[in-house]
Amino acid sequence: MKAHDALQQFLAWMTAERGASQHTIDAYQGDLSRFLGFLTNHHGEEPTLATLGTASLSDLRAWLAHEQTQALTPRLGQRPTTRDKSARTRSRRVSALRSFFRFLARHKGVENPAPSLLATPRTKKPLPRPLPVTEALEAGEGIGMLEVNSMAQERDKALFLLLYGGGLRISEGLGLNVGDFDEALSTGVFRIRGKGNKERLVPLLPRVSEALKRWRSFHPSPSRNEPLFPGVRGGRLNATVAQKAMRQWRKSEGLPEHATPHALRHSFATHMMEGGADLRVIQELLGHASLSTTQRYTLADEARLLDVWQKAHPRASKNAGDQ
Repeated sequence: MKAHDALQQFLAWMTAERGASQHTIDAYQGDLSRFLGFLTNHHGEEPTLATLGTASLSDLRAWLAHEQTQALTPRLGQRPTTRDKSARTRSRRVSALRSFFRFLARHKGVENPAPSLLATPRTKKPLPRPLPVTEALEAGEGIGMLEVNSMAQERDKALFLLLYGGGLRISEGLGLNVGDFDEALSTGVFRIRGKGNKERLVPLLPRVSEALKRWRSFHPSPSRNEPLFPGVRGGRLNATVAQKAMRQWRKSEGLPEHATPHALRHSFATHMMEGGADLRVIQELLGHASLSTTQRYTLADEARLLDVWQKAHPRASKNAGDQ
């Protein structure tokens, strides 16, 4: 079997069995395709399963070094890649290699310990950057008002209110069907399937419920199995369309680039924490597998408090001792 065929089977398995997001699938496909291209140049022919079985630790390190050199080489019209960003990319590529070779060992009988011997670089995880409460509350109305017709206005308003009100990922919100909302109306909670196909319960807030009810009255085909948020052609609304809508609102309001749909999820968690919610509760609502992931919001809040203190406290000034 050709290695590229095995790669396609691996990506299909990641989608169907592991519930990997499209973002992860796209990243892994890009990384592993480049890896197989590197092996093709290295061996002078298209790699097979046998080639993957004999790939050495030196081969893997040589590919990672090649990619890092390419990333750090300045290119005309492009921003230079920082070393920290390069380290995060290398970490993802190591993860992609390990996952691919574990799949090969389990499903193709290809045993190769080399990927497990790769060192994963330490990276600084960026702290969540939420929107201020005012902007987060205004996002749904503001984004909806920029649409050209009333149907799209009500759809976007309901969608972005849901993302902030429930702390959903954009893919989770767009993955809902009309029947999921009907069930939430009767139970008071949405059943959300997140990463790894893990299910969690998210309360349906009254304000969100009102917006969704109004949107349902505009929905072009509100039967149970239809997407809750359809695009103009009737299929499920594409995430890039929703991201573009928020990008337009962000520019109109003069907000920073980190004001994205995912920032509404960060805002949900941060504002819950600031309101006194327990970290374990926030972990459950976000669907985090590990509490350490949720604890990043504590660090973000500490950084925000320190920034406020430095700007406001008389003793925070470098010249405070001279006064």
